[in-house]
Amino acid sequence: MNPEQLVFTSSKIDSLMYSVTLDITRHEGTLITNNSVVREKDLKKALAIFKRTVDSGISVSPFIMIARAGENAGKVGGQRVEKGYVGLATVCSITIDGVLMKRGIPIRPRFGGVVEVVKERPLRFTEVLTYEGSTIDPLEVLMSQELTSVTDMLETGSGKILANLREAPMSTRDVIETALDELISGGFSGVLEVGEPNTDILGVPVERDHLGIALIGGTNFMAAVQEQGIYIKTSAMSSLLDIKKMSHIDEL
Repeated sequence: MNPEQLVFTSSKIDSLMYSVTLDITRHEGTLITNNSVVREKDLKKALAIFKRTVDSGISVSPFIMIARAGENAGKVGGQRVEKGYVGLATVCSITIDGVLMKRGIPIRPRFGGVVEVVKERPLRFTEVLTYEGSTIDPLEVLMSQELTSVTDMLETGSGKILANLREAPMSTRDVIETALDELISGGFSGVLEVGEPNTDILGVPVERDHLGIALIGGTNFMAAVQEQGIYIKTSAMSSLLDIKKMSHIDEL
């Protein structure tokens, strides 16, 4: 393959961030989705797991779009849904980066990883993969290696979940907190921790005069489904979608 044809994850993230137009206070605009496919016979179980991740606060957002063959144009993320399967579009955490960027914050995604949680308290990143050196989303890779224990987290409050780390200049902290508060008020629950300036976050040092923001990975739902032995095929950071085409999980 010609190296010029390679699209690294960091470049894909930059492009998607610029395309986010979400205004959560008005519940309108486009956001970034992770797109998955499950067998139609497993849909009820998959949705139950998604609701559990939402209720436990380890999802990015409670909004989801379901695409069956012949419905919603029979596609999810531009891919046709085959008969016997159902497409699921859920919110990607990069959406939060896009919202922050639109507020003038020079947000810098650093890596995706696995975070150890004990008694509902996040302790540290145990594995990480950077965005700059990969053409595949790090959380997809980590999920495929079966390094998570999201189910344990849902059942006991302790386990290993997927998360991302970003950095931003410490001078933007007030703007960051205002934007994150608006997202939380709008139903988003993707913020794991906001660090102090010039201070390690979950065991990871940050650049001088910066602070770290740990975001929950949007693929925790898929990891939990996979842990239950249910077939699921996922494409992270897959497409843009109007939030009005999505439904709250409690409405399904």
